[in-house]
Amino acid sequence: MNKIGGLLLFSIVLSTLTTGCSDEVKDKAMAEKVAAVKTENEKHKTISTTKMAVHSDSDTQHVIPNTAAPKIDNDEISRNADDLPPPINRTEAQVVRVDLYTAELVAQMMPEVTYQYWTYNGKVPGPFIRVREGDTVEIHLRHGKAGRERSEHSATQHAVAGHYAHSIDLHAVVGEGGGAALTEVGQDQEKSFRFKATHSGVYVYHCASFHAPTHIANGMYGMILVEPAEGLTKVDREFYVMQGDFYTQGKYGEKGFQAFDKDKLLAEHPEYFLFNGRVNALSGERALKAKVGEKIRLFVGVGSHIASNFHIIGTVFEKLYKDGAITNPPLKNVQTTTIAAGSAVMIEFTAEVAGKYLLVDHNLTRAIDKGALAELIIEGEPRPDLYSPVN
Repeated sequence: MNKIGGLLLFSIVLSTLTTGCSDEVKDKAMAEKVAAVKTENEKHKTISTTKMAVHSDSDTQHVIPNTAAPKIDNDEISRNADDLPPPINRTEAQVVRVDLYTAELVAQMMPEVTYQYWTYNGKVPGPFIRVREGDTVEIHLRHGKAGRERSEHSATQHAVAGHYAHSIDLHAVVGEGGGAALTEVGQDQEKSFRFKATHSGVYVYHCASFHAPTHIANGMYGMILVEPAEGLTKVDREFYVMQGDFYTQGKYGEKGFQAFDKDKLLAEHPEYFLFNGRVNALSGERALKAKVGEKIRLFVGVGSHIASNFHIIGTVFEKLYKDGAITNPPLKNVQTTTIAAGSAVMIEFTAEVAGKYLLVDHNLTRAIDKGALAELIIEGEPRPDLYSPVN
């Protein structure tokens, strides 16, 4: 760990553990444990590199024997595209409570490739938050899932790694830091704040704790929809998709546990572009599914750092609400849309012809070679009046 990183870690520990005599004891104990882990990490560096797997994060590097490679914590890191609340059918504003927790989990990024994700509520992206214009929204954020045991060694390693604190910045909030300043939580802490949802739209939220780009690159993002007071038009299917860029030490597809590579992040050189957190997260049995004749609504966002060129091969966006501006008149009959980093769009179209449709980033190397590919399966009878071979 460099000198600046060490000072930052020490200041974070002090700032979160200085509320009384008992907390001073905890502060001293944490500092001693952090020092011990640093010493242990230095000892690891003397072991032959052929017997090591390297785990790197934002501020330090841990060298771990292959025999102690991180175990998988979560069998499925990606959030299903249909995992979102239904449309709001009430006409009065109310108080809406949203409970979130942070979790760092090792999961499969693709077959035989694992990665440590940083998440809200154990999935990438975080939960889809749905409120109504005029609602008062209470955000409750806990560092770690309530009731989940964490060993002292794990907690200390967590602090040394530079992600001792997490927070949340919601782009729908009108207020300093989007809520981040009021939700900075350390180990096993919980904080909350409230805001009034005054602007309807589709917005991104993400972690804003130091080093914020690292937290976001590891999966700490999601989406919040503020429905207009009059509601949205009725559709048959809604889906939630977020693209993220991931920065691993190994190249795309390289097997084994892949550590985060901050140098690649700073160079803006991701190895993976992924929908909902992993390769093929929204394909096969987890594909988006609809039937011929159904009206489909997509909420699509970019959680991390590089804009997307979002396209669905074989259909046209009948209505496109750019930049999350869902009360503006939509663009009509659009083929591809650019979604800025930290932004979102709403897309509506009708499923007209049965078949398999591919969701892609139309910078196609990202789709074909780096993972930004998903499937939409439309079931139903053929429509030769719209699409057929020539005999």
